[in-house]
Amino acid sequence: MFKRRTPEAPPDPPQVVKPGGKGRPTPKRSEAEKRRRQPITAPATRKEAYKKVRERQATERARARQGMAKGDEKHLLKRDRGPVRRMARDYVDSRRTVGSYLMYAMFAIVLLSLLPIPAARLLVLFAPPVLLVVVFAEGFLLSRGIKRLAAERFPGEDAKGVGMYAAMRAMQIRRLRIPNPQVRLGEKDKV
Repeated sequence: MFKRRTPEAPPDPPQVVKPGGKGRPTPKRSEAEKRRRQPITAPATRKEAYKKVRERQATERARARQGMAKGDEKHLLKRDRGPVRRMARDYVDSRRTVGSYLMYAMFAIVLLSLLPIPAARLLVLFAPPVLLVVVFAEGFLLSRGIKRLAAERFPGEDAKGVGMYAAMRAMQIRRLRIPNPQVRLGEKDKV
């Protein structure tokens, strides 16, 4: 009885398509936001959530491992970063060292110790200390050389510990070095 009457809405005018237009009306903001929102797909259980986290971490570790093997600066450990360490790696990797063959030699010595030949037993007794002295002397000379080279080429950079870094890298088997060697044996150009 005392209600207001709303007049009926007139019918929509026919859509006129402009030659360069998109051919449809612009949607309201609320409608566009509704379409843009996607339902949250949270894991149903804690076990499933842990599984997703582990998978993501595994892929990140694999990517970091590949980057580290290639020598990519952002994936390297702190001990391997910087131009001085890169130069030390290249310096060591371009040379053959007794230390890189130490494990093979020790394995051969163990095999010789199994033989019942007296000369082999004598060799097994004296070879390991001689090998270790040679490796330590080589590491010392390598350390001095890399420190001198680092002081010449990178006077403003921190070269602390680079000698020990180079000596330890020289004692690793070449194939197992991380980051992988970027220079070939005998290649002196990069160093």
